[in-house]
Amino acid sequence: MSKKSQLNQDGIQFPVQAGKNTPSTTETAKKILYAALQQVDSPVAAQLIAEKNWRKKYPVYFQELVKSGIRSVHNPLLIAQQGLDTAKKLLTYRHDGQQLSLAEAMQQCQDQPFERYVLKGTGKVEVEPWFIPFKGEKLQGAALLKQIDRWEQQNIIEPSHAKALRLLQAHPEWFDLSGRTMVLFGAGSEAGPLSWLARWRANIVAIDLPDPKIWQKITATVQQGNATLIAPQIPLKNGEVQLGANLLTQTPEIANWLNTFHDSLDLAGIAYLDGEKHVRVSMAMISIMEKVSQHKPDSSIMFMLTPTDIYAIPETVVQSVQHKIRQRPLIEKLLTRSIHNISLSRFFQSGAEQLIVSDNGQRYGISDCMVIEQGPNYALAKRLQQWFAICARARGQKTVINIAPSTTTHSVVKNPILKAAFSGADLFKVETFSPETTNAIMAALWVHDLNNPESATNPERPLEHPLELIMENANHGGLWHVPYLARTALPFAAAYGWVKDKL
Repeated sequence: MSKKSQLNQDGIQFPVQAGKNTPSTTETAKKILYAALQQVDSPVAAQLIAEKNWRKKYPVYFQELVKSGIRSVHNPLLIAQQGLDTAKKLLTYRHDGQQLSLAEAMQQCQDQPFERYVLKGTGKVEVEPWFIPFKGEKLQGAALLKQIDRWEQQNIIEPSHAKALRLLQAHPEWFDLSGRTMVLFGAGSEAGPLSWLARWRANIVAIDLPDPKIWQKITATVQQGNATLIAPQIPLKNGEVQLGANLLTQTPEIANWLNTFHDSLDLAGIAYLDGEKHVRVSMAMISIMEKVSQHKPDSSIMFMLTPTDIYAIPETVVQSVQHKIRQRPLIEKLLTRSIHNISLSRFFQSGAEQLIVSDNGQRYGISDCMVIEQGPNYALAKRLQQWFAICARARGQKTVINIAPSTTTHSVVKNPILKAAFSGADLFKVETFSPETTNAIMAALWVHDLNNPESATNPERPLEHPLELIMENANHGGLWHVPYLARTALPFAAAYGWVKDKL
C-alpha cells in the first residue's frame, strides 16, 4: 500500500507532516527519539533533527539512547516515558471519518463488538513434558542439560539464560498452565508459543487477523492439545461468524473486549508486520496492554526481542570480547586488519570494548548488533516495546522481555542477504536457531519468568540498573561476544553463507 493511499484508511497511522501530502515515518521516528534524548539532556539530540541520511545513520541515535540510559539508573524510565508519550501523541487513529491521536482514541472509544468463541482441545489431558527440538532430536533430561552446558560454554547464551533453562528442567509442575489466561497478540506467529501452550493446558486468548487460513491453523493446533482457545468473533449477516480482530483498525475495541474477562491476563505482544506496519502494530499492542493494565493492574506483559539490536551488556561480556580479540589466530588478525584498512575502516570495526560508568557505581558495555538491512522502522518498533516494558515494571507489573536468538523464520530468510548471513554466521561462532527450537525455548522461558520469584520479571526483586531487565536471560546466539561490529562483518558472513549453500 502506498503512503498516499493510507491517508483515508481506518486505524493507526503515521501523521502527515505540515506542508506534506503523505505520512513520513522518518520524521515521526526522529521526533520520538529526539523527545526521548532531550529528556536526559543528550548532546546528540540536536544532531538527530538535522540528520540527512537517516536510513544509514539511524544506529548512531539508537546507540545514544542506550548510552544515555546506562549513565544513570533514572534515565531508562525518563527516556521510555517520554518516547512512548510522544509516539502516542504523534500517531493518529482514524475511525468513521474521525481522526484523533492514538492516546485520545484509546480513552474515548468504548465500543465492544466481539462475542467469545470457545474451543477446548481434545488431546491428552496430561501436560506434555517439555523438550527442545534440536537438529532432528528431542532433547530432554541429561541430553538437554548437556546441550545447555554447551551453549553456555560457547557463549551462545548468557549464564542467566542457562540457569533458567536448568530450573525449567527441574520444575515440570510449572508447565501446568490451567490456572493462567494467556493472551497472544499475533497468535499465529511463526515464532510464537501457541503450539506449546496448547500442550500445557493454558487458557489461550488468541488475537489475529480475521483470515480463515490463520484461524484454521490456530484452531487445529489447539484442537490437538489440551488447552482452551478463546477468540473474538463477530456475527455476520448470513448467520455465520467471523473469528479474529485487526490490531491496527480495532485497537480500542480489542482492549475493551479483553477488559470483559474476569481473570488476570498474561499479555504477549508477538505480532510482526513488515516495514512501517511493525511500528504501528507495536503501538497497537502497547496501547491495548496499557488500557488492560489500567483495568487489571495484576496483569503481566511479555515481549520477545531480537539479538540484532543495541543493548547494554554486563562488564563480564565486554571482558569476554576483549579476551577473544587477544586470542584470535594471527592469520585472522592480519586478514581482518588488512580488510579494515583497505576499506577505509568500513569493515571489521571493533565491537563491544567501551565501558560506561553508571551512577550506581557499576560499569556496563554496549553490544551494537543492529543490522542496517532490517531498517529504522524495525528498530523503532522494538525500542517501543522495550520502553513499555521498562515503564510496566516500574509501576509494579510482572514484565517478561527476553532476547530470542536469531531464527530462520520466513520473515527473515525472505531477505536474501539476511538468509546468506544466517547461513554463514558460524564463521564468527554465532549460532542461528530453527523456528521450532526457538519456540520451545522462548515459550518455556515465559513459563519460567511467570513462576520464578527470583526472575527480573518480578518487580519486587531489586535491580541494580533498570536495563538489567533486558540483559537477564539473553539468548543472543553468540552475537554479544563477536569481536567486530556485527554490521561491518555481515557482508563476509553473507558471502561465506552464500558459497556454503551453493556447495
